[in-house]
Amino acid sequence: MFDFLFNFYGYVIFFYATTITIIYIGLAVLGYFNILRNRVKYTKREEQILIDYPETAPGISIVAPAFNEEVIIVDSVNSLLSLEYPTYEIIIVNDGSEDSTLDLLVSRFDLIEVPYAYLEKVACKPFKRIFKSTNPLYEKLIVVDKVNGGTKADAMNAGVNVAKYDYFINTDVDCILATDTLTKVILPVLDSDVPVIAVGATMRMANGCEYKDGKITRVRPPADFVPTFQETEYLRSYLVAKMGWSSLNAIPNVSGGFGLFEKNIVIACGGFDTKSHAEDMDMTLRMIAHKRENQLPYKIVQVPHSLCWTEGPPNLKVLARQRTRWGRGLLQIFFVHKKFLFNRKYGRMGWLIMPYAFFFELLAPVIEISGFLFLLFQLYTEQINFNTFWLMLAYVYLIGISISTITIMFDISINKLYRNLNEYMRLVLFSAFEAMMYHPFVVIFTIRGYFQFLTKKSFKWGNMTRQGFNSPKDPINTTSKAA
Repeated sequence: MFDFLFNFYGYVIFFYATTITIIYIGLAVLGYFNILRNRVKYTKREEQILIDYPETAPGISIVAPAFNEEVIIVDSVNSLLSLEYPTYEIIIVNDGSEDSTLDLLVSRFDLIEVPYAYLEKVACKPFKRIFKSTNPLYEKLIVVDKVNGGTKADAMNAGVNVAKYDYFINTDVDCILATDTLTKVILPVLDSDVPVIAVGATMRMANGCEYKDGKITRVRPPADFVPTFQETEYLRSYLVAKMGWSSLNAIPNVSGGFGLFEKNIVIACGGFDTKSHAEDMDMTLRMIAHKRENQLPYKIVQVPHSLCWTEGPPNLKVLARQRTRWGRGLLQIFFVHKKFLFNRKYGRMGWLIMPYAFFFELLAPVIEISGFLFLLFQLYTEQINFNTFWLMLAYVYLIGISISTITIMFDISINKLYRNLNEYMRLVLFSAFEAMMYHPFVVIFTIRGYFQFLTKKSFKWGNMTRQGFNSPKDPINTTSKAA
C-alpha cells in the first residue's frame, strides 16, 4: 500500500514540475511576441506626440503614501516633479508619520495649508488637512495629511479621494520612476478599442544604482546577495510571466509598487481593501469581477519597459517579513474570493487566473516542502534510482537557468540598461544558484505566512531599512513601513 502511494506521489511531483515547465515555456513565447508587438506599436514618435500636443494626453494623478520617510521624501518628490508629461499631479499622502516627513515637505516645497472640499468616495481613516505650494515650480504637488491607517491601502484610498484625474498611478515614495513613465503607460490606454482599466510595467531593484537629485544616473545590478536574486526574480515575473499573461488578457495582479488604474472603476469597487495583505491582487480581481458582473469589456495591459525602481529587502530578515506577508496575502485571497475559482461567470479569471494562482502559486510551496521530505524518506529507505534522480534534477535545474537566461535576453532586447556584459553575467551567475541559495528561503517564508494566517496570529507591518537616494557607498539608514 505504502509503495503504491509513494510511487503515485512521485508521478504527481513529476507531472506537476513538467506542467509548470510547459506553462513557463508557453508564457516565454507569448511574452516574446508581446514584447515585439509593443516595440512596433509604441515608439518614440507616439510618445513625442503626447508631448507636442498636450491636449491629447489625459491627466494622471500619482498617489504615493508616506509613513516615516524622512530620509527619502524630498528626493522622491523631486524625482516625481521631473517626469516628462504634460498634465499630471503628485499626491503625497502623509499617513500619520511620526518623524519629520511632513515638516521636510512643508519647508522644502514652500507648502501652506489650503481649504479643500474633501469628499470621501472610498473609506479611509480621517482626513486632517491638505497642503499646496506657494511656489509655481511645485504647483503639481499636493500633500494630504491624515490619521494613520496602518496599511498602504488606507492611505491609497485617501489619495484616490483627492485625485482629480481619471487615471492614477499607485506607487511608493521609495520608488524612482523613469522620466518617460507616464507616456509609456498611457499609450496602451489611448490605443485600445477596449477600455483599459489597469496597466503594469517592469519593476526592478534600486539597490546598487547611482542617483542624483532623486533620479537614477547609472543603472547597476545590486551589490548585495538578496537584492541580486530578487532582481532576476522580478525580471522573470514581469518580462516572462506578466507579459505572457497580458497576451491572454489574464494578468493576475497589477503590482502595488507601480501600476496605472482607472479611478472610476476603483471607486465603483469600493477602493483598496484595508484588511487585505495583498491589496494589489485583491484590487485587480475585484476590478475584473466588477466588469464581468456588469457584462462590460475590459483589458489589463503589461508594458515591458523598466519604469520603476524600488528598494528591495537588503537581507534575509527583511525578506522574511516581506515574503511572510505575501504568503498571508495569497492565502487570504482564496478565502475572500473563493467564489471566483472555476466560476465560468468570471471568464478568464474563473478558469485561468484563479486556477493557475491556486495550483502553481498557492500550492507550490506546500508541494515543494512535501516533495523535499519525500526525497529524504526515499534516501533513508534507499528507494532512489540515482541514475534517474540525477537526470531529472539536471533537467529541472537547466530549465530554470534557461528561463532566467531568456528573461535577461528579453531585458537586453528592450533597453540595454546595464553598461557592460559583466553586469548581465552577474545576473546569469546568480540565477545558477537561485534554486539552492535563495528560493528555499522564499518557500519557507511563504509557508510561515500561510501558518500565521491559518492560526490567526496577530500581524504587524515590519520595518524596512532605507538607504535613501544617495550613493550606495554612503547609505543612510532609517526605518519605515515595509513594502
